[in-house]
Amino acid sequence: MQLFRSKWDKVVNIVNIAILALFLIVELYPLYFTLIASISDPYQVSLNNVTLIPNGFSLESYKEVFSDQGIWIGYANSLFYAVTGTLINLAFTLSCAFCFARKPAFKGKGIVTGLLVFTMYFGGGLVPSYLLIRQMGLLDTRWVLILPGALSVYNMIIVRTFYQTTIPDALYESARIDGCTDIGMLLRITLPLSKPIIAVMTLFFAVGHWNSYFGALIYVTDVSKQPLQLVLRRILILDDVLSELSLGSFSAEAMKDMVQKQALAVSMKYAVIYVASLPLLIAYPFVQKHFVKGIMVGAVKG
Repeated sequence: MQLFRSKWDKVVNIVNIAILALFLIVELYPLYFTLIASISDPYQVSLNNVTLIPNGFSLESYKEVFSDQGIWIGYANSLFYAVTGTLINLAFTLSCAFCFARKPAFKGKGIVTGLLVFTMYFGGGLVPSYLLIRQMGLLDTRWVLILPGALSVYNMIIVRTFYQTTIPDALYESARIDGCTDIGMLLRITLPLSKPIIAVMTLFFAVGHWNSYFGALIYVTDVSKQPLQLVLRRILILDDVLSELSLGSFSAEAMKDMVQKQALAVSMKYAVIYVASLPLLIAYPFVQKHFVKGIMVGAVKG
């Protein structure tokens, strides 16, 4: 049966489509510009002669990126931090949420909950945190970027709510009658029924670890342990330094070489953005279905 649509309904639909299309263009153009800038002639990019189409096709920026040993070291480190950190985050978050979602509640649940929530709003600050990290012996180690943030209280509360609203207590009671332990209920009942929220948390944690750089900037001085984001930061700083140098005291040949390096540094920024985002762009389509389902949990009852 076809619904009747008045003239004003059609006008509203057209206006909505136009507004959404405008927002889509605004969102996609930076990604598109980054792509065409990374494959354009570096000199044309430095002169801002790239707008809608590539100007002078060139892959020199990608060649420089992939030939830089620091890029590969940072890539390997970021993969390690993302994979290991995500697994540890999931282990702590899922198991902790399971404890808080179970009925009857364990003794002292209110006190523990209050302490956890307190950490969401109050912290010691950067200097006390640095001193604590140093006393724990984590300074300038790989674990300093993983262990301090092993448990996300906010995400734990989300997972706990998912457990409480989607998994009936009757399943736990039946398992308890059959002699199943708490760990068995977590591994055999809770986790298999929690794939949507696990996919959502995996994406959140992985993106967080992959994009994180401030912790490494503060706690890690060894270049061989620094993530990819710090390598990108060094490239950005190199471009700024080159752009601020005065060329008046250089010879013509030196000035030409300096200009080429500055132009290449500008183009490399855009290439590194896509190289750094590639793993997330590849992984997202595989978790998109679970991601959408997990976000919509609890939105519809019945």
